[in-house]
Amino acid sequence: MTCPHHYLPPPCGVPSADPVGRSLLPYQRYWVADRSRWKFALQARQTGKDFTAAAEGIRDCQFAELAKRQATWIVAAPSERQSLEALAKWREWTGGYQQSLTEQVAQGGPPRPAASRLRLALLAFPRGSRVLAVPGKPATVRGYSANVVLTEALFFEDFAATWRALVPMAGNPLRGGVKKLRLLTTPNGAGGPGHELWRHNYQAPEAGWTCQRVTIHAAVGQGLPIDLEQMRRTLNDPEGWAQEYELEFLDQSRVLLPYDVIAACEHPDATETAPEDYWAAITPAPRTEALVLGIDFGRKKDLTVCWALVGLEGGWKMTREVLELPGMASDRQLEILTPRIQRARRVCFDYTGPGVGLGDHLARQFGEYHPERHLYGKIELCQFTNAFKVEIFSKLRMEFDRRGVAVPGSRVIREDLHSLQRVILPTGGIAYRAGHNEAGHADRATALALAVRALTETTGTFAYSPVARTASTAAAAYAGLTGVSRDRRGAPR
Repeated sequence: MTCPHHYLPPPCGVPSADPVGRSLLPYQRYWVADRSRWKFALQARQTGKDFTAAAEGIRDCQFAELAKRQATWIVAAPSERQSLEALAKWREWTGGYQQSLTEQVAQGGPPRPAASRLRLALLAFPRGSRVLAVPGKPATVRGYSANVVLTEALFFEDFAATWRALVPMAGNPLRGGVKKLRLLTTPNGAGGPGHELWRHNYQAPEAGWTCQRVTIHAAVGQGLPIDLEQMRRTLNDPEGWAQEYELEFLDQSRVLLPYDVIAACEHPDATETAPEDYWAAITPAPRTEALVLGIDFGRKKDLTVCWALVGLEGGWKMTREVLELPGMASDRQLEILTPRIQRARRVCFDYTGPGVGLGDHLARQFGEYHPERHLYGKIELCQFTNAFKVEIFSKLRMEFDRRGVAVPGSRVIREDLHSLQRVILPTGGIAYRAGHNEAGHADRATALALAVRALTETTGTFAYSPVARTASTAAAAYAGLTGVSRDRRGAPR
């Protein structure tokens, strides 16, 4: 929690009907009553960070209005949507004070899609106090002199650049008096500038910041009505739980594909959807275009993702399609996948759990690829043992490191690829894990890893049919394999 000497009683003149004391839990009241200039809250998910920040800010605006002064607050979040969500909490508190206000949405700049045209949202009070919500970008936070709240601060696209833009405006006392700066966030990897700011100030005797750390356990202990065990089981992600709820700064090296590595491989020619006529051909792709598929199969809980890769000159692997089939019956999936498999040279298929039945059917229809058993069809049935995952995900990272694979610039795909974690086991071995969420279970990343495997081992058209063999051709084949020829009676010479 905060340092005791920073905890001050509420300012004089607080109305007896002040709703803060009645509406907040102890750790939230502690934050609001602390009037330090610089405050940093490292706080678990869903513990009321924005609600608490709004309580302090609207209360400050209320006091300013009563004193015939003006207070200005800037609320910045990683995205426009998150900024507006945070502002909604501030609007709720105005109702608690029965404060009249007006709202505006200002737009500007060149014509852009409606969803991205927002520049700022504004709550304006009768005597001139204001609350402005802006996206947390360096360009959008400049030019103000105001108190600042950064929500989910460590998830800003460029925290360091935004920080450089913010500090001067919060540090200027000449316009509107001394300003306050508030950072509220959960951890987002070790070693970044935000982590360093926290590390140098938390529990440091000479710290310039008041730092408050509220884990999910502390919040529940102070009255937050959450079933911890149910939440932990639902998340089903030990590392995610440690970071999001127990506030551990995890080493970013555990992420298999960091954002900067993914960004370097995002390419405008990589597409998420291929035209239907592309799949109309029932013959394999021409020799100049080695098309392969990686299929991560899901039935109900997880997506089925079919990732189509094309091999180009120079070893490039270009994404042609990322097909997602959520919650679809197997027969319908087969109907959609069949023309794609007919077009492909090789398919690596997830032959685990619910994928076993469909995998067997595909292997009978298109032929199984298993060189050790002298099978050279299209379908490689891939069982996801830990050794197999280590192999395909290690090779996937190698492809990204050498910028050998091109992926679409999609937020959903980017987050899915980033969700894979490389975990060092107590035995010293390596495992790969990803938590379940509404977007899936790293299904796209798994399909891409399977496609990379299929394309890396592609050497021909994979069309195989047995040839009728005479005694002489059999003898020639034997000689070719063993280097030993036979006489007419079959005896070695």
